[in-house]
Amino acid sequence: MKAYGPVPSRRLGRSLGINNIPAKNCTYSCIYCQLGTTLDLQSKRKNFYDPSEIKEEVDRKVQEARDNGIQVDYLSFVPDGEPTLEERLGEEIDLVASLEIDVAVISNASLIWDDAVKSDLAKADWVSLKVDAVSESIWRKINRAHKSLSLNKILEGIEDFANQFDGTLATETMLLEGHNDSTVEVNRIGNFLGQVGPDEPYIAVPTRPPAESWAKPASEESITRAYKIFNDNLDNVEYLLGYEGDKFSSTGNAREDLLSITSVHPMRKSGVDELLQEAGAEWDIVEELLEEDELIRTEFGEDQFYLRKLPSN
Repeated sequence: MKAYGPVPSRRLGRSLGINNIPAKNCTYSCIYCQLGTTLDLQSKRKNFYDPSEIKEEVDRKVQEARDNGIQVDYLSFVPDGEPTLEERLGEEIDLVASLEIDVAVISNASLIWDDAVKSDLAKADWVSLKVDAVSESIWRKINRAHKSLSLNKILEGIEDFANQFDGTLATETMLLEGHNDSTVEVNRIGNFLGQVGPDEPYIAVPTRPPAESWAKPASEESITRAYKIFNDNLDNVEYLLGYEGDKFSSTGNAREDLLSITSVHPMRKSGVDELLQEAGAEWDIVEELLEEDELIRTEFGEDQFYLRKLPSN
């Protein structure tokens, strides 16, 4: 499914997701990824889907939302892998932008050194770039990047893009206990982001089951220290620590909604309950999907989550 939602977003309101990359084709295999380990680690851009197919499915989802009285605040490229691996991303953005809804792209920034990627992302209204580390060894341990990638080139590319981008630039730093939460590394990240000057710098921790069970959120003390350090270098620093809520929008087809949303956005049990109620459906659908091996059930902290069964799971 190439479009899903709308889903609640902590940053983008009601976001209709665009899945322009097949499951777990990525440049990274982050230890905290909510979709599991990467199936096809790659760094070369190529064609995955016909852009017209992306546009057709987005059109359908937007119309369904409007028919149900649901506002769509953003069309967001948040796929099963890294969105900039699609070499026709710029064409896809142009096509969906015709719907006159703001377009967002959430990228891990791994290919931002490529001028063609910069050009494609410049077409969006809102772009988020990942900066989990600025030290090579820490970056390799957390993001487990494709061996051809260079952190220095990525950091230079982020600065270049920030200087030319006219839209809203966000950055996201995922803090992990014992990895990138030391005072030394947080200072390095804060200093770098101070040079970049993002409009919306975010500090995050994992809020869904990670690819590796030992990837733990940084402590409250570490998060507070990071906020203070970032705030010394940046304006508008915000946390991404809480749950975005259970207001997942139903199209009336509960089975399709569950499979499309959980393929890229694991859902808490409370969110599944609310979606089923909105669709007038029963919990039997969830049990059937579990039995058919389409969904899996897992726990993180004190919460129970449901996510689409991918080969990596």
